[in-house]
Amino acid sequence: MNFFKQWGRFMMMGARAHARWEINVSNTILGDKKRLVILGLLTVPIILGGIAFADQIGGALPEILGGKKAYSPAFYSTGIFIVSILIGLVAGLITGCIGAGGGFVIAPALMSAGIKGILAVGTDLFHIFAKAIMGSVIHRKLGNVSVPLAVVFLIGAIIGATLGGLINRVLYEINPVLSDAFITAVYSLMLGFLGVYAMVDFLKARKTEKGVDAPHGGDAHGGKVEGAEMGGLPKKLQGIKLPPMVKFDYDFTPGGRSISWLFLVLSGALVGMAAGIMGVGGGFLTFPIFVYILGVSSMTTVGTDIFQIIFTAGYAAISQYAIFGFIFYTLAMGMLLGSLVGIQVGAMVTKVVPGITIRGFYAMAVLAGFVNRIFALPAKLGDMEVIPISKQAGAVLDSIGVWAFFIVIGGFGVWVIGTFLKNIKVLKGEETTL
Repeated sequence: MNFFKQWGRFMMMGARAHARWEINVSNTILGDKKRLVILGLLTVPIILGGIAFADQIGGALPEILGGKKAYSPAFYSTGIFIVSILIGLVAGLITGCIGAGGGFVIAPALMSAGIKGILAVGTDLFHIFAKAIMGSVIHRKLGNVSVPLAVVFLIGAIIGATLGGLINRVLYEINPVLSDAFITAVYSLMLGFLGVYAMVDFLKARKTEKGVDAPHGGDAHGGKVEGAEMGGLPKKLQGIKLPPMVKFDYDFTPGGRSISWLFLVLSGALVGMAAGIMGVGGGFLTFPIFVYILGVSSMTTVGTDIFQIIFTAGYAAISQYAIFGFIFYTLAMGMLLGSLVGIQVGAMVTKVVPGITIRGFYAMAVLAGFVNRIFALPAKLGDMEVIPISKQAGAVLDSIGVWAFFIVIGGFGVWVIGTFLKNIKVLKGEETTL
């Protein structure tokens, strides 16, 4: 039981750290006119080019790209673009309002909308890479980036991302349904852990009335700086002198700290593999691994996390998915546009909504993602004849998961936007005061 609790807490810390990065990136992009112009230059040609191409090829386009079963839908349409914006909007609302990674719902949402798992993963990675490049704030964080730490970590991340992408592609070549089932199972496991922990955390907080006023992006259990004091595991790992040793945190500890390159490479490989398989950039794992396992200060971790997301997501997106045709660029740009708006609206709503309510909604959103994926699994296993289930029963379960998912996150989105519009005068007053 303690293991499940610790693993859930581990993932929640990662989700919050990844959300802080997304909010920072969104603020950077929207606060710079040049970046907004670049965003427009990236988006408009993709949309116009997609329209022209679709008009020329017509109904034959899906067949050219491998048939509807393989890549459906892999062509531009206004409806698909609007769906991508809505998915990005809801993910952004979750990130901005709750302060925990809304990106976890992107792949389930895409798969529920009819996108094959491998295409959803590749598209999500490209969306993260585009966002990271456009909103890069590395130049502001360079003082907190340990270059040796980052470089050695990236060696493992590249290896892991290559392996993760290879696993997805091999499974897809064997059977597209097997690929979908694998990605669905991975998401079910992750969202199950995170959702149960978030719900238990919410119920405890409501019962004891603690953490109600905790900042939406922070830790409701206390305000100490993570990594300032090391736990038992980081001390043990740093005590293993397996050369070469990588030194870091000179600004936080006299003489700095050091850890064997082996643990950094292994950690990077885990993060890279998660990025390659799930398409979430791996950033949600970097923070808890660095702080709670390797014993890196939170300040150094933040800088290194930004650094690794750009390179890990970029490498995985381009080398493992783009060159094989597993990226839907129109969807990626639509999600980017939607998430930028959603993050801003969600962040403003936190000023007028109790923190305990926000935590409850997050638990429901993650559990909805879990239900969505776990209910989609029987139909896929049935198609592969792994379990005896009729197509009708599998389709019913899949439909229940899809409807439950979209009702919950759709309801959440409507509630957040409604709350924003209802309190817009109050929010304007706060901005004026500030």
